This record gives sequence, structure tokens and C-alpha cells, in this order.
Amino acid sequence: MYKPVLKQLYQEKILPELMKTKGYKNRHQVPALAKIVINSAFKADADKNQQAEIVKEIAKLAGQKPVVTRARKSISNFKVRQGMPLGVMVTLRGANMYEFLYRLTSIALPMIRDFRGVSNKLDGRGNYSLGITDHTIFPETQADGSQRQNIGLDIAIVTTAQTDDEGRELLRLLGIPFRRSAAQTEAVQN
Repeated sequence: MYKPVLKQLYQEKILPELMKTKGYKNRHQVPALAKIVINSAFKADADKNQQAEIVKEIAKLAGQKPVVTRARKSISNFKVRQGMPLGVMVTLRGANMYEFLYRLTSIALPMIRDFRGVSNKLDGRGNYSLGITDHTIFPETQADGSQRQNIGLDIAIVTTAQTDDEGRELLRLLGIPFRRSAAQTEAVQN
């Protein structure tokens, strides 16, 4: 049976290392990935062809069909009516989650021009959110070349970590390239 590369790395190397360095007594105490949520919005006045194009592109990235999110209530200032489609989202778990994170860290993020790492701020509970303005950094989107517009993505990586430090260490070991702070850069240079 096929096991994703990143999941295998987690089970064979990251889990024992975290147990040793953090002093966990049980392997179930060690933080793990719970899910990855990919979200993208489109304008309220977008036509059905644009909406279908965004759904198709997000499905290519995620490997599963996204759900169209709709407005819960009408807001007249934004010309939004209740039930109007406003975006798409997809929740990845299991093998799809590990495969997407592997593609994100090893292929997509390094393709960003002048990339120096992502921010190292988490949400206070060990979860990490990342915004990407151009989805064409993923190689899956460049296959057919029929792209008309750039699609922005919000990627939320949810972990079972209790604190930001635990979550940051888990994500660092999984390959998320965090940006160094000024103090860390100075310590490395000396």
C-alpha cells in the first residue's frame, strides 16, 4: 500500500525526534497534522464561467473537488444576496493532506521569486495560515495553459499541537521554510 513520502518521514524520523527532544512519554502526545484547508474567494459579480474555472483550478491543486461557499445573508453595500456563491474551499485529510504539503514545501514555495521564507507567526494554538497571491507556482496549474487570471489562496494548516512552539517545531521538521528573525540571522553569522 502506498504511503506518502511526508507521512513516512513523520512516522520514521520526526515523531521519534520530537519524543526525544520534547520529552513526550507517549507517541499520541506528539503533535501531528490534523487537516489542511484551502480557501479561495471570487468576486460577487463573477460569471459562471469564472466560477467554474476557479473550481477546476482548485480541484487540480487539491486532488479533490472543492465545495462552493455561499453568502449566509444579504449585504447591500457589497451587492451580495443571500445564497450567492462567493468562493470555494476544500479540506484535505490523510494522504491528500501529506501530498499537498509536500508539493507546497518542496516545489511551490521555492518557485516564488525572491523567496526568503514564510512568517513564523502561528495563531496561538499551533495552527498556521498562509496566503498565496498567485496559484501558478504549483506545477499542476501550468499543464493546460488556458489560464486567464491568477487565483489567490488561503491555506490553513491545522495541527494537534497545544502551543505555538510545538506547532512551529512540527512544521519546521515537516519542511515549512520559516523566515529567520534578525537575532537568529546574527547568531548564525557569528
